[in-house]
Amino acid sequence: MSGNCSGVIESPDAMGISLLQLSACLVAGVSLIVLLTARYRVHAFFALLIASFVVGFGAQLPVPDILNAMKDGFGNIMKSLGFIIVLGTALGVLLEHTGSTRVMAAFILRKVGERHAALAVSITGFIVGLPIFCDSGYIVLSGLNKSLAQRTGISMAMMAVSLAAGLYSVHCLIPPHPGATAAAGVIGVDFGKLILTGMLVAIPATMVGYFWASFAGKKIPVTVAEEEVMAEETSQPPSDIKAFLPVVVPIILIAARSFFTFHSPAVSGWWFSAMLSLGDPVVALSIGALLAFNCHRRWNSQTVGHLLQEAAEKAGGILVIIGAGGAFGAVLAASDIARHLSQSLALDGLGILFPFLITTVLKTAQGSSTVAIITAASIIQPLLPALGLTTERDRLFAVLAMGAGSMMISHVNDAYFWVITKFSGLETRTMLKVYSVASVLMGLVSLLMVYLLSLILP
Repeated sequence: MSGNCSGVIESPDAMGISLLQLSACLVAGVSLIVLLTARYRVHAFFALLIASFVVGFGAQLPVPDILNAMKDGFGNIMKSLGFIIVLGTALGVLLEHTGSTRVMAAFILRKVGERHAALAVSITGFIVGLPIFCDSGYIVLSGLNKSLAQRTGISMAMMAVSLAAGLYSVHCLIPPHPGATAAAGVIGVDFGKLILTGMLVAIPATMVGYFWASFAGKKIPVTVAEEEVMAEETSQPPSDIKAFLPVVVPIILIAARSFFTFHSPAVSGWWFSAMLSLGDPVVALSIGALLAFNCHRRWNSQTVGHLLQEAAEKAGGILVIIGAGGAFGAVLAASDIARHLSQSLALDGLGILFPFLITTVLKTAQGSSTVAIITAASIIQPLLPALGLTTERDRLFAVLAMGAGSMMISHVNDAYFWVITKFSGLETRTMLKVYSVASVLMGLVSLLMVYLLSLILP
């Protein structure tokens, strides 16, 4: 009986499906995701759903087994990530509305000076990007970016890519952003450790993006029209401390929980239990959202209701993609492709390079960093033993390697590429020359940092 990618309802073991047949079905499933999302603009949820059936039928799984695997995968992802995504999105919406992002940007600019305005916006992007998605963060800060470009005479290409690099690095590497969060949930990585180690990787990635923008962007002067500059907020902005607290406090709480869990596993007591509870990502992000309410003096029920509804709607779109990614991963696991690959290929010598390459191909082909890392995590999770990535430490670096791969290569099929182009007034050719090259350098430097950290950290 043939083992092609059409549905024969028997188990892989019973039919003796070869690695070549399973690999062909996997390639067909991934190619379908890329084709549907990139070429035909099909929502990633439906693309992942269809790909799950393609792989399941190709692996000759019975239809009830495919459905059960998809339901379990979807439910497990919602269980571990649902609250985190919704609360992280709500925090970002509240920070945008209260003007906290502008306050943080102005504070950093005062500290570094106008001569270093490009560095200032890069640092701002890094900090603001911790709770806010990169595209939203760029839109919020684009008015300030244009004002600084006019005031300082610095090339808009340099300013735009510097800001974009800071936002992009944390978006690809650090929770609560959906890609890193979903990968951590699928692979089984502690969020606190991922945040701390991810920052160590994101900082040099941001810096290389800034340096490339300084080198390539300054050669491309761009005039910013006065009418394009967004008006400043008319409402009373929060103080510097109030603006930073909603971002800093959740990070400290989550990091402290990971620190105490790792270094004091035998400690007990009410204070230790309280620290573990406060450091839970759900609780920490809830505290951050409450602190964000303190950034605005006058609230009414209509405004609060509108903002929370906006956050829930944004989060819903993300959650369905993540859930479908979990379903796709569960079908891959049920197909037993990991065992076939581990028996047939020498994956143990590839280590973190394999997750990086898989994510790079997916990102470059279909454009979305989130879809790329979620899909890659589903593929990599059953292959971890074959890759020699069996410990918790190994899994952490595997997720970071996928984050590095999700930076490469941002070009015309990436929505973020067009957000930067539209809100900065840059030409597509300029963006390809400056920003797309920056994304490649950021991805490679991130992979190098992950490798170095894997040698240094215990």
